[in-house]
Amino acid sequence: MRKLWIIVVAVCLSLVTMGTAFASDVAEPVIAAESAIVVEASTGRVVYEKNADMQGSPASMTKMMTCLLALDELGRHQDVMISKNAAETEDVPLGLAAGDVFSADELLRGMMLASDNGAAVAIAEASAGSVGKFVAQMNDEAAKLDMKDTHFANPNGLTLPGHYSTARDMAKLARYAMTKKEFRDIVGIQQAPIRWSLPKNKVLMVENSNKLLGHYDGMTGIKTGWTMAAGGCLAASAKRNGLELIAVVMKAPDAHVRFDDARKLLDYGFSQTKLKRGIRRDHLKKSVWVRGGTQATVAVHPVEDVNYPVIGGEDPKRYTVTYDLPKVIDAPVKDGTVVGKLVLHYDGKPVGTVDLAAEKADKGFSVGSSLVSIFGWMLPRL
Repeated sequence: MRKLWIIVVAVCLSLVTMGTAFASDVAEPVIAAESAIVVEASTGRVVYEKNADMQGSPASMTKMMTCLLALDELGRHQDVMISKNAAETEDVPLGLAAGDVFSADELLRGMMLASDNGAAVAIAEASAGSVGKFVAQMNDEAAKLDMKDTHFANPNGLTLPGHYSTARDMAKLARYAMTKKEFRDIVGIQQAPIRWSLPKNKVLMVENSNKLLGHYDGMTGIKTGWTMAAGGCLAASAKRNGLELIAVVMKAPDAHVRFDDARKLLDYGFSQTKLKRGIRRDHLKKSVWVRGGTQATVAVHPVEDVNYPVIGGEDPKRYTVTYDLPKVIDAPVKDGTVVGKLVLHYDGKPVGTVDLAAEKADKGFSVGSSLVSIFGWMLPRL
């Protein structure tokens, strides 16, 4: 009987081992694109990468940044007039003409779905007063997003010297942009009518250039790109059972292969990645000192629940967190302002981040905040 139990236990252990090996030994995808990455959206943890830091042209994936900035700058119903410069830009599938007028939201949908390059120029001019000023804002935002290997030279992605990025940086941009509801709503549209304000009653029905929308389970966005120099580019996101992945493909050999590559990346990511509950947003509060405010400290918390992406046979208990926060911030602070990051570590190695946002702190006077102004350098971290 004792021998029988030993055999039963051995068989069970071998089955468990086989199951674990199967989960972690799934073959990595064979990608035709020269550069690719797939990340878990809430933390940015990399599930798979191929030459992810290789610089190349991002083509019309550039428009993710243009849309992101314009949503902050332009009112949805603000009129945008198409300039001669915008109308004469290469590749305008909307058929833009100088003097045409759109509301900002109509033009943004046209830019992101039909990938109209002239629309990007018009949006840049309306947002910043000139394309040059807008491009400077694009590069400032890229720096804030830690896009270390990116430089923009235009708002649409047409090939220019000094216009480059990487799959890793495009994933950072896509990940941040998809936290914005207005952005997410636009890039998830499969088909939409684009309406002119002038000429009146002019309407054009456009299809999203992202052919995976409606044809891949859980697809939520995001943006295609194609030029002869860039090859096939695509930032694609999909969500299943609470898990959202973002895949980026750069320099695929043609415009069709980019979609096949993105499918393979997402299939692999979903087969390998599970989310395990980590820290609930309302269960974690840090604080920082406030200088020049009506209060001496302000609470800081994650922008969402912190879940742990578990890849293959990993153990979620091997996750730890640290906090990348300034000791002192200056008032005023709007509620929800991102002031730092929670850093996820697996086996001691940083693998992802979640933004930390401050609650509201008004500018003004308080004794405590005045003391922070004087003795801030001496204060301990909270």
